[in-house]
Amino acid sequence: MTGAPVGKMRDIKFTRIADYTYEIARNQEEGMNVPGILFSDPEMLDHILADQSAQQVINVSKLPGIVRASYAMPDVHSGYGFPIGGVAAFNYDDGIISPGGVGYDINCGVSFLVTDLSYDDIKHRKRELVDEIFKTVPSGLGHRSELSLDNSQMNEVMTEGINWAIDQGMGISSDRDHTEEGGKLMPADPSNVSNSAKQRGKNQLGTLGAGNHFLEIQRIDQIIDKDTAEKFGITKRDQIGIMIHTGSRGLGHQVASDYIDLINRKYGQDESGIPDRQLIYARTGTDMFDRYFAAMNAAANFGFCNREIISAMVRKAFSKIMGTEEDEIRLVYSIAHNIAKVEEHVVDGKSIKLIVHRKGATRAFPPGRKENGHLFAETGHPVLIPGDMGTASYIMVGKEGNMDRSFSSSCHGAGRMMSRKRSSDTFIASAVQQNMESRDIYLRTASRKAIVEEAPGSYKNVDMVVSVTEAAGLAKAVARMIPTGVVKG
Repeated sequence: MTGAPVGKMRDIKFTRIADYTYEIARNQEEGMNVPGILFSDPEMLDHILADQSAQQVINVSKLPGIVRASYAMPDVHSGYGFPIGGVAAFNYDDGIISPGGVGYDINCGVSFLVTDLSYDDIKHRKRELVDEIFKTVPSGLGHRSELSLDNSQMNEVMTEGINWAIDQGMGISSDRDHTEEGGKLMPADPSNVSNSAKQRGKNQLGTLGAGNHFLEIQRIDQIIDKDTAEKFGITKRDQIGIMIHTGSRGLGHQVASDYIDLINRKYGQDESGIPDRQLIYARTGTDMFDRYFAAMNAAANFGFCNREIISAMVRKAFSKIMGTEEDEIRLVYSIAHNIAKVEEHVVDGKSIKLIVHRKGATRAFPPGRKENGHLFAETGHPVLIPGDMGTASYIMVGKEGNMDRSFSSSCHGAGRMMSRKRSSDTFIASAVQQNMESRDIYLRTASRKAIVEEAPGSYKNVDMVVSVTEAAGLAKAVARMIPTGVVKG
């Protein structure tokens, strides 16, 4: 029943306040400025409260300038300072920006491309196709791009985002309209990015990376919202698409490291009252805020450009193996899920400017937001939800009313249920690979370590996560995809 207390774990009390919505009241701990809101069901709530993520939701609620609530998406799990799957908005006039609320992998995000091919068209050449992509797109820890940029080119990438790739013939001009913010965030100032960060990124443009980054050939398993799916270019079951999950690579990681260190050294003593040193922040109106925000955007632009170049590599691989033309593989959308954005939202009946942190969370604007652009004005922009490499992924779209529920935010994936160490101790690479083969999934990976760390059992049930996201009123499912070929770092 709404309003009834439903549990207590690790001394954290929570109350069900709406369907699939639980509140940690402001009086839970001294210093909370706003309540914590968890979007979950009872089963997943056990996982949320078994790690540190619920406490991290409370910690975030104590930061200055926070508005309305500290949110946890259904795929939430503990992270650096902010939980992964955490959303928090701060008043632009007297708020903050926190590198821990963006994460180390700035603009880690997802691109989804769709083709006119069906599974029957590729099934006999699937291995050849995956092998060609594996050869073409560098993946794995330490693997370098064939592109090696000088400082001037690096600065152009960080300033122009996907425009740089398009201008170099490594992208399609129409992809701008299918990318969040046109693939170019502003203000972006490479002078605020350290030489160390630039050195880490100069050989990584057009690379997938390691960890949970992947590239999948997927087949449409279900079309759930036919009208919206058709507007996104999804027209039939077994249609082939490609999902790319990566970000700003070592450059973004170094930007985060640099500014966490800089902010700690400049403000550490002044902000000693914060509940967790990992929540260190810069206040709006300060030079440090401006520097980090411009550096974060520069790293995000590198991430957009990275995914665009990988998309070009995928198009070439399909052309070589399947004979497709470049424009026959169309970008549906490319979106960030580790970012802080300046947005306007209505709070207490008044439109105000906010700094919305989404860490392991996805923007999910419904129809009517100017940020959707003309292509998605009537539908809302696509929301891309990858699962694990052995199950499903989804395309969703923001639900009307979600601005009031979550600042128009959604889950960003299945969400880890096991640590990488526990996964390594639990799974055997050969068994994981054999199981995937039995389900018609061909896997190519740069290391056996990636197979066990990213084994399907390491993640929550993505169908359940999506179901809760929909039932909580955050986003609605448009299509469900299943993998048939996987490239992992």
